[in-house]
Amino acid sequence: MEKDNGTNHSGYRSGTRNRYNGGSGNSSRDRYNNGSGSSSHNRYNNGNGSSSRGSYNSRSRYSGGNRRRPRRRRRNNVFLFFVTGAVVLGVLTTVFLLLKIVLPANEKKEQPVTVPKTAAVNVVKDYLTPNPYSRPQDPLTKINGVVVHYTANPGTDAEANRNYFEGLAEAAAGKSNPTYASSHYVIGLDGTIIQCIPLTEISYASNDRNDDTVSIECCHPDSTGKFTPDTYQSLVKLVAWLCGEYNIHSDGIIRHYDVTGKMCPKYYVEHEDEWDSFKMDVEDYIDKNGTTATQAP
Repeated sequence: MEKDNGTNHSGYRSGTRNRYNGGSGNSSRDRYNNGSGSSSHNRYNNGNGSSSRGSYNSRSRYSGGNRRRPRRRRRNNVFLFFVTGAVVLGVLTTVFLLLKIVLPANEKKEQPVTVPKTAAVNVVKDYLTPNPYSRPQDPLTKINGVVVHYTANPGTDAEANRNYFEGLAEAAAGKSNPTYASSHYVIGLDGTIIQCIPLTEISYASNDRNDDTVSIECCHPDSTGKFTPDTYQSLVKLVAWLCGEYNIHSDGIIRHYDVTGKMCPKYYVEHEDEWDSFKMDVEDYIDKNGTTATQAP
């Protein structure tokens, strides 16, 4: 046989099945191919070839790609959770502290204040004779307010108005529609105070409020219904004393008008500011002269 001197086969078992091919030959099964050839099965291909089954390609478990980003997100979420919790806790704590401060303050304001007592005023006790028309002797078991009236008889004094109430029983004789009227007190033009009915009995003066109020009739010199200075001062002192005795606050000082809408006391219905001034004068008198009463008028 003739020897072939043309090609030097320097590789051991050269060909497509050479397992240790160090040359440039290509092998589809070369496991350790260090050349430039490509192999679809090369597990450790260090050349330029590509391998769809390479264990250390872009899908490698140890790739330096996006694997760390979820961990950062988790850290961020945990951080935001704690920050949000701290903010909510801070808000709740602030609200709790504010409520703890504000509510007790409001409770203190809402607690009833006892009205100071003032010295008793001079009163002439001239009780009406018991009768169905002006002194029925029905018990007055509670006193929640004071009702101010005017007599609507210009120029008359306290005694004349007291006597009018006294005469209602006689005047009622033979009448189908008799008059029922009276008042606990009548204050004259000169400031004299006459008590007509004890404070343990009702008077016929304030309609639906007869059963829980004290009534005061005030004389006036003319048709305007404005009280004289003496009448006014006696009224302030008497109302102040009643407020102290029965713990009546300013909102318990009312007019006949506030009960029924009647224009009584006329001047202090037509001049609302004067009525407000009167209630302030009563409060000022209590503040300045609050003492323990030693006798009941």
